[in-house]
Amino acid sequence: MKSVLKKIGLLLAVVLVILQFIRPDKNEMGYESVAYFENDTKPGVAIKKILKSNCYDCHSNQTIYPWYAEVAPVSYWLSHHVDEGKEHFNVSDWEQYSDKKKDHKLDELIEEVEEGEMPLSSYTWIHGNLEKEDKEVLIAWVRELRKQYSSVE
Repeated sequence: MKSVLKKIGLLLAVVLVILQFIRPDKNEMGYESVAYFENDTKPGVAIKKILKSNCYDCHSNQTIYPWYAEVAPVSYWLSHHVDEGKEHFNVSDWEQYSDKKKDHKLDELIEEVEEGEMPLSSYTWIHGNLEKEDKEVLIAWVRELRKQYSSVE
């Protein structure tokens, strides 16, 4: 029994070492990936700060990776979170969204933040929670912004 456990442990260690050399693609296009969104929505300084510290890492093509993103299997877990976040809402694709889709995405943003679903708890463990005041400021800004897209049919 001990020799089987040793073999399993050795196999797991070898797999983990190999995974360190096979890395998922990074999501690092830089600021230009959010420039259209910011030019179109015109967030103020406070909103930009909230978006940068709570949203862009998973909902744009501009992820700032922490040191632990270099260690497998965490690198794969983070990559999955970013891919999933971009699948649901990617501000880097804002230019391609119709006004109807923009309005819908903003409505979803309000719902997710109000219900405490965003940012994810796994993100807030490391980065800290979105403060109540910041949530209120963000939601008020998004509600006002929705008027720009919901009035266009």
